[in-house]
Amino acid sequence: MKRYLIVVAGGKGTRMGGEMPKQFQLLSGKPLVMVTLEHLNAIDPTMQLILVLPAQHIELWKELCKEYSFAVPLILAQGGSTRFHSVQNGLAQVDDIDDALVGVHDGVRPFVSPKVLDDCFSQAWVHGSAIPMIDVQDSLRHIVGCNGVTEVVPRDRYRLVQTPQVFKLSLLRRAYEQRFVESFTDDASVVEALGETVTGVDGNRENIKITTPFDMLVAKTLMECWISQQGI
Repeated sequence: MKRYLIVVAGGKGTRMGGEMPKQFQLLSGKPLVMVTLEHLNAIDPTMQLILVLPAQHIELWKELCKEYSFAVPLILAQGGSTRFHSVQNGLAQVDDIDDALVGVHDGVRPFVSPKVLDDCFSQAWVHGSAIPMIDVQDSLRHIVGCNGVTEVVPRDRYRLVQTPQVFKLSLLRRAYEQRFVESFTDDASVVEALGETVTGVDGNRENIKITTPFDMLVAKTLMECWISQQGI
């Protein structure tokens, strides 16, 4: 079984602020997407990583690789106009192997646990798909009208979705042959548009998507804890 992981890093970082796109902002002295890639490679060095970047960021990426002596082996692909099209371009770099599994991961999620990554691949091998999810801790309400009218929603019926989202290659290829529609918010939604079901696995709460300055503060704390645990 060959494992591929497409890492999409095409965000503009408008919510993060600053001149540098969020995937290149520094976490513990290194561009965020590099921290993510090094972590993934450390978990499974045999997994083929495919990094998808916007065309206008590719030269910047090459300069950063030299500056930070980045040496994780990967395939570099050019992003598209949307996340959907970026994943399509990443998929084009995957070899046609019968037993291949392909995951898609956010480049700004550096804290996926080894167990979650392995669970996603192992369950996708059995069921054809696997996505990590965590419980909703806050109370939820549904907006039912204007003037702030809401109603309570039972939170035990809902989950927060993370990445990596992993699928058998043949399934993901069929899914991404579809025409893009705005309702495609993640890879699971693209696969479900085929009429397929998607299997959920337990995620890890530290596996946050870093999109705001507050997220970066949380990430720095998580990074300090991780470094302390590793004795670095």
